Amino acid sequence: MIASIDVDPQKTFTPLCPNELPVNEGHTIGLALNKQAEKAHFRVLTKDAHPANAVWVVESHDKMLVPLDHVNADLTWVSHAVPGTDGFNVIPGLPKVTEYDHVIWKGVEPDLHPYGACFHDIQEKLSTGLIEWLTAQHVKTVLVGGLATDYCVKTTALQLKTHGHFDVWVNLDACRGIANETTAAACNEMLNAGIHIIQSIDEFAQ
Repeated sequence: MIASIDVDPQKTFTPLCPNELPVNEGHTIGLALNKQAEKAHFRVLTKDAHPANAVWVVESHDKMLVPLDHVNADLTWVSHAVPGTDGFNVIPGLPKVTEYDHVIWKGVEPDLHPYGACFHDIQEKLSTGLIEWLTAQHVKTVLVGGLATDYCVKTTALQLKTHGHFDVWVNLDACRGIANETTAAACNEMLNAGIHIIQSIDEFAQ
């Protein structure tokens, strides 16, 4: 069985919400994610769902990426992906939440800011149930796309490979990264972990 995962394809990570965490062209990956899903038996959505009073929230972009002492919130970020705001919503062209086979909401607690979709905590001790659900569906192969390549996509892919032992494929056509340097480093890290990196879903082959 094959599963396709849409990692955090939310407006908060696109130019549609310029005051949050806009990733260049982040709002344009819908078609590639839909094409990727056609290859799979199951489609999973993950969404950041952060409280406005989270311990890592700062008021401006120039105060971001400052290390924190919190065990499961490592850096400061501006407020983003708050439920009830437009940034929380998925980008245009994707299915409704209820049309997915499984949905993971992450970062709901004010002192948790996970990047990967498989664990609620950075220490990777508290499972979200994603790996267990995929295993229960007899999934062996996972296709991954979403936002952003160098953070949540990378961490989710590594968790699926390391803890779930799935055959993981990251589809760059369905991803966008924050910066070229960190995206390249993320791809190298994933490759070294045994994850397939493909430019488009047309390269996917079992």
